[in-house]
Amino acid sequence: MTYPVTTPSQLRAVLRSLRKSRGLTQAELGRRVGRSQKRIARIESEPERASFEQIARLIAILGGRLVVQDADDRGDKPATEAEW
Repeated sequence: MTYPVTTPSQLRAVLRSLRKSRGLTQAELGRRVGRSQKRIARIESEPERASFEQIARLIAILGGRLVVQDADDRGDKPATEAEW
């Protein structure tokens, strides 16, 4: 399934959804990536404050992958700064 993400709030929902769909708690995911449950909770609640590397690693461990798609290819308009 594809999850379009254009805002941090959408990324929050996707990260939680991926983790829960894999049947993992924040603590279990933290152990897999070498981080504490508290850090996983913080990344899920404020993904805009996490590094790209951390987000990419979490998504990979959860069996997802990051894809950048040109908005013009989908007929969408790019997100504006105000939407962030």
